[in-house]
Amino acid sequence: MNRKRSLLQNMLLTLAIVAVLFFCLFPFVQILSTSLKHQFDWGNPSLIPVKINLNAYKELLGFVQATEEQIPATVKKLLENPLITPEQREKILAKYRSTSDVFPFPRFFLNTFLLSASAASVSLALAVLGAYAFSRLRFGGRTIIQRSILFVYMVGGVLLMVPLYQMSVKVGLARTVWGSLLSLLLIYIIQTLPVSLYMLGNYFRTIPYSIEEAATTDGCSRLQSIFVIIIPLSVPMLVTVFVYCFIIAWNEFLFASVFLKQYHMFHTLPLALQSLFVSKNAIWDRIMAASMLTLIPVIVCFMFAMRNLSGGLAEGGVKE
Repeated sequence: MNRKRSLLQNMLLTLAIVAVLFFCLFPFVQILSTSLKHQFDWGNPSLIPVKINLNAYKELLGFVQATEEQIPATVKKLLENPLITPEQREKILAKYRSTSDVFPFPRFFLNTFLLSASAASVSLALAVLGAYAFSRLRFGGRTIIQRSILFVYMVGGVLLMVPLYQMSVKVGLARTVWGSLLSLLLIYIIQTLPVSLYMLGNYFRTIPYSIEEAATTDGCSRLQSIFVIIIPLSVPMLVTVFVYCFIIAWNEFLFASVFLKQYHMFHTLPLALQSLFVSKNAIWDRIMAASMLTLIPVIVCFMFAMRNLSGGLAEGGVKE
């Protein structure tokens, strides 16, 4: 029998929820606040900017060009050093004359989006077929294969990084940019496929088998049953799995730093953000603006799929 909570318990629970929300959301509020502040306002502890500054967003998106007046004071002081040669001074100044050469944010954004969407799509397609086999077919070694796939997910990426890179080098993929991108795509699929299989497998088990039996009686094959029955009834979980795979690939940094380090124009956003600290964009408003722009696809995914996520995750964990 459920006991009704007292007023004090409700107040404590509310305070705990507010504290957790504040702890989780405050870093994002701080990022947004700093990205909208001018340089004179960075030391202001208030989260509300004295004057809204959108120059960092415009510059990253290519709407305005940087000028030499935007060189940080620390760099200007460095240029006044008499030990610096004219050639070195010219190389430093060249970094501040064009944002497109220093940090082409749209290019990095497109690289990350294409790679993440491709990995999520392939992983989802493979997971649908694999999860159907695990949930509907009976064959020898099925349990061992399921557990082996989950074991791959339990192994940390740091342990797999060196062997996977060595394999890529030996087969010749790491020697070219397209081979490196293909290697990275395969790694993202390997990273997301185990849990995708597990989530979809549990969800497919909640779909009554009698529906497929009726379709089989009408002449449907197993492959037709997947596309006619299973997929239409599993849209919430399919959206959940796609968003899950997309976000993992979008935020991945470790493998991208190994396979794409030497190919600057093919960097993903997590890797490209490092270049902000060694270029003229190493200023707080631009760093935070780039971070906010990187968060946009993740936020959009969750807003677009919120209903499917809540329903899919709850139903996918139930077995008949």
